[in-house]
Amino acid sequence: MFISNAYAASATAASPMDAVMSFLPLIVIFVLFWFMIIRPQMKRAKEQGKMIDALQKGDEVITTGGQVGKIVKVGEQFISLEIADGVVTNVQKSTVQTMLPKGTIKSI
Repeated sequence: MFISNAYAASATAASPMDAVMSFLPLIVIFVLFWFMIIRPQMKRAKEQGKMIDALQKGDEVITTGGQVGKIVKVGEQFISLEIADGVVTNVQKSTVQTMLPKGTIKSI
């Protein structure tokens, strides 16, 4: 008496375009994520790998642990790093973070 009857809306066919439009925001987010985060990170990793492969005796480097030194021996997975006169440490090649220009250690 006080409440009116509620009737179901007529059924409409959902078009395939509606399904695409509902996923469009997710697709856009993924594309932005790819170009802003994943792609630059892959590029940096590729450059780091090239730098590690190019290490040779006499290069001056900084490790991820902060050691600054000159490479005195290069092995398959390890390098010998002279961090002071007569002080040689062995570190993994993968821990080399940056290659310094020649003569940097003398100026420190």
